[in-house]
Amino acid sequence: MIKSPLPQIATLALALAASCSAQDEGLTRYEQSQKSEQWEPKPEIVDTHSGIPSDAIVLFDGSNLDAWELDNPEAKPWKIEDGAFTVIPQKPASGIHTKQAFGDVQLHLEFRSPTDIEGHDGQDRGNSGIFFMGRYEIQVLDSYQNETYVNGQLGSIYKQYPPLANPARKPGEWQTYDVIFIAPRFHEDGSLKSPARMTAILNGVLVQYDAVLYGPTQWIGFPEYTAHAEKLPLSLQDHQHFVSYRNIWIRELDGDEIQNRTVHPGLKKSW
Repeated sequence: MIKSPLPQIATLALALAASCSAQDEGLTRYEQSQKSEQWEPKPEIVDTHSGIPSDAIVLFDGSNLDAWELDNPEAKPWKIEDGAFTVIPQKPASGIHTKQAFGDVQLHLEFRSPTDIEGHDGQDRGNSGIFFMGRYEIQVLDSYQNETYVNGQLGSIYKQYPPLANPARKPGEWQTYDVIFIAPRFHEDGSLKSPARMTAILNGVLVQYDAVLYGPTQWIGFPEYTAHAEKLPLSLQDHQHFVSYRNIWIRELDGDEIQNRTVHPGLKKSW
């Protein structure tokens, strides 16, 4: 009969622990605490005194839409007024997208739903949307005392995840989204390596936490991944409503680095 090595391993582990404890006996408590300190790598310094992180890319500061372009170049440009820009409903509809492409990001923006809501309800009130990589939507909608399907209301990852709460403000009031988006990864053969993920805070309230996306947003049917570029533009939707936006900035992230951060070699996972 082959004996299990577990008892020997356990004995060795106890011996090593005892040896380490013996070595620590001659150290002060402060010296012992130093053994678990980590000094490298040092985090990048980010200045936030202006209200915008110093490493952020400003996509709209209230003055121009130079960072954006219309989906339909022949459409009317969205209107800039009082430090904000507003969707100009038109047919055919034309959203806007960033000239720069992005992958993993932290996004901040503010939006406002129109106050003219007479005769409008459900999805027909303050409808727009934020599309990461032009594919993965977190919903913009007037969800203040406005019933609709929960995976299509404000704060939802459209047609995938209802929000964890509904902190919607009244029409005409400015609201804030802060979103972390981690792009999907694909193998060389086009198969999915890891899905997209999203965390979102709406008006200071957590509405999505590390949600694993099932694929790109679909209005009809269910999502399914197909391989695409590592970086693609961010888009805002024209859904025929006068939704306004302001104070938009974005920080590029590295999801792989976040997932595999360097930690002290003495740390051991117990899960």
